[in-house]
Amino acid sequence: MKQDLFNEQQETFISKNAKTFVTVPNLPEILNPLLAIANNMWWCWNSDAVELFRRLDRDLWEESYHNPKGILGMVSQERLEKVASDDSFISHMERVKSDLDKYMTMNTWFQDSCSECLNMNFAYFSTEFAIHESIPVYSGGLGVLSGDHLKSASDLGLPLVGVGLLYRYGYFKQFLSIDGWQQEEYSENIFARMPLQPVTNQSGESLIINIDTPKYTIYARAWKLQVGRVPLYLLDTDFEKNSEDVRTITGQLYGGDREMRIRQEIVLGVGGLKLLKALGISPEVIHINEGHSAFLLLEKMREYIEDNGLSFEEAFQLVKSGTVFTTHTPVPAGNEMFANDLILKYFDPILKKLGFTKEEFLRLGSFPVQEIKNDSPSNFSMTILALRMTNKANGVSRLHATVSRDMWSQIWTDLPRKEVPITHITNGIHTNTWISYEFSGLFDRYLGSAWKDEPADHTIWDRVSRIPDSELWRSHERRRERLVSFARERLRHQLERRGLSPKAVSYADEVLDPEALTIGFARRFASYKRGNLIFRDFERIKRILTDKEHPVQIIIAGKAHPQDNNGKDIIKTIVSLSKDNELKHKVVFLEDYDMNVAHYLVQGADIWLNNPLRPEEASGTSGMKAAVNGVINLSVLDGWWCEGYNGKNGWAIGSIDKYYDREYQDEVESKSMYETFEKEIIPLYFRRGLDGIPRDWIKKMKTSMQTLGPVFNTNRMVEEYVKKFYIPSAFEHLKLSRDNFSAAKKKAQRLLNLSKNWNGIKIISSRDNVKGDIQIASDMTVQAKVYLGGILPEDVSIQVFSGYINSKQVISEPEIDEMRLVSKEGDNYVYEGKMSLSKVGQCGYTIRVLPQYCGEVQYIPEMVKWQ
Repeated sequence: MKQDLFNEQQETFISKNAKTFVTVPNLPEILNPLLAIANNMWWCWNSDAVELFRRLDRDLWEESYHNPKGILGMVSQERLEKVASDDSFISHMERVKSDLDKYMTMNTWFQDSCSECLNMNFAYFSTEFAIHESIPVYSGGLGVLSGDHLKSASDLGLPLVGVGLLYRYGYFKQFLSIDGWQQEEYSENIFARMPLQPVTNQSGESLIINIDTPKYTIYARAWKLQVGRVPLYLLDTDFEKNSEDVRTITGQLYGGDREMRIRQEIVLGVGGLKLLKALGISPEVIHINEGHSAFLLLEKMREYIEDNGLSFEEAFQLVKSGTVFTTHTPVPAGNEMFANDLILKYFDPILKKLGFTKEEFLRLGSFPVQEIKNDSPSNFSMTILALRMTNKANGVSRLHATVSRDMWSQIWTDLPRKEVPITHITNGIHTNTWISYEFSGLFDRYLGSAWKDEPADHTIWDRVSRIPDSELWRSHERRRERLVSFARERLRHQLERRGLSPKAVSYADEVLDPEALTIGFARRFASYKRGNLIFRDFERIKRILTDKEHPVQIIIAGKAHPQDNNGKDIIKTIVSLSKDNELKHKVVFLEDYDMNVAHYLVQGADIWLNNPLRPEEASGTSGMKAAVNGVINLSVLDGWWCEGYNGKNGWAIGSIDKYYDREYQDEVESKSMYETFEKEIIPLYFRRGLDGIPRDWIKKMKTSMQTLGPVFNTNRMVEEYVKKFYIPSAFEHLKLSRDNFSAAKKKAQRLLNLSKNWNGIKIISSRDNVKGDIQIASDMTVQAKVYLGGILPEDVSIQVFSGYINSKQVISEPEIDEMRLVSKEGDNYVYEGKMSLSKVGQCGYTIRVLPQYCGEVQYIPEMVKWQ
């Protein structure tokens, strides 16, 4: 890194009247396919395409931060002319372009498996998308998941579009002071250097979306980023039609105060929906990825009411039928919330249009028992809004769904927590994006090319056993060598930036050992992720790391939120410990963690360490990325690892015990970690054959890849969303929309009648045929007499709720049996049901009533009647 010895600043001049224009590369005609490849992000998960651009100029490739469009604007005209006459380069380019064309036109999983849905459209909203490091409009895990979702949607051929925001400064770049304190800086994203296409109207002018607020109009323009077959539309407010204040709305990701955040989310949700309408895209299903975009639900209701003359209840049913929601945060404080007065400031004008009173409107974002006060801080929850107004909802792992049902059970106050309508679809990774070039080649040779197209096929991953141990190990060692080389170079830049002397900087060339057991730890530095847990017993970890016969080292990376001083303290502590004379070559902290750094770490480490406080990790995906690269996981049994770990494919830290003392939990789990390193991991790694190959370790690597690769990928994940969420919701939405919304009107009327008369339901009595004890597997008949008042029998489900019962009349391990209507006695209906008894011990039952429509139970807040 060059230093400015005279510390002179380059002079700049700001002119409000300067004319702007965009220059484009002057490519020889034969090289035009390069632009077509560069403008489709498909290249970033195709290693042959990456190598094509790297061939232009390897130094410029690094300088452009792996940006094909950027390097085309940086490479000299002389170099372009040279490669234009290079038959090898032209042949390479034509091969890549042919592969892209084939990819864009080939038959897909969706066409083959969902032929009845080919005319459907789906939309996916997220506040951040991590497609590639050269487009830095992402922060971390949520963005990476969103980006991988789009990539797999493309691979599978889903008719899906993405919608997000284009941030002028993105998320911050991290650098550390000399004492290890995190500093933040923001670099401007130059959109003209990115593979973005401005979205235009029929006149060829920028398509402008108007978003009205009580005091002014926000204007947003749109850009399109092509991600394989999937278009990603990004909204941007930073242009001259807006005031300076409004231009900053899309300035920083997760920046600004609460007012800035609500304006960002209005642009994303309301503006994003308006954009789709302007483009003529009418999705049957909209997927809300985390609550940031949930305002689109209100805008969609407004459209139905104003454009189609529907009532509030009718519009509500239509919006609900065509939207699904994924929650990612298992900690209440991590869910987006706004003060009621701030919500009313921006949405008060549309309350009458939607048919709400202020209290009804605020109730959409609060628990039923919560007192509504305009000045109550952080009272309106975007997650609650989304849960109330969407058709289906999920957590991102099995454990996270359990935690979410517990967190949000107050919305359905009378429903057992296991029945709270939040299911799980466990996260995954886009395998082609995260696998190393070396392992990709191995898989091509021994698994066949089908692993790229069908990563969820277990039989393909079984072929990992065919890879020769020596070949697998050589490939892994090359990745570790590259990681060490990358870490040294990055550390050198870090030290130079801090102004250290050349002698102090030179030590970076000697840190780490390319042959040592390498631990990788990289994630957001939030307190619950316990980034410094491994250093809890400093002397013990020092002994582990400094053993000369069994060398071990650790590479750490990650950012703390700019306002999270606890997270910054953890980073500072780690950096301070890494300066210990015995550890300074063994412990390295890499600044400015991003997708590029992540690639090196998950592809080159030997052990992937993850030690969050259980159950506060919703899913976690970095360990999945490591696993497909033969890196073995050592993790707390939280998030995805609860489902992935089988006792043979990695190691677990601690147990699933619940702790009430954080200090004690840290003590127990840090000791578990140390013991696992000392007694299992290190002996296994250094147990070598005569050829120097650790065959038992390689066996564990293969088991990890075989068991985790086919499950924890986004192709499997997206297929689940399609089958469980998208298609059922789409058919429901289409059914309600037909014949001028006649079915929606009917459903709204029936549910409105239920709501008005629900409190009048009475379970008069129940009786059964049991006298004394009853043998297991016997049938038991139960009758119930129910008064429904003004409610029709077909609009309710009468159920027997049975199971073990304790002295406090609490029923556990419940089973539910539907009762059928057998007669009417005066104003009461008589229902009968049969139970097959499957439990031994003290059991009991009760009767309950739930709303239903067309034979399907409706889980509606505050609408469960118990005996």
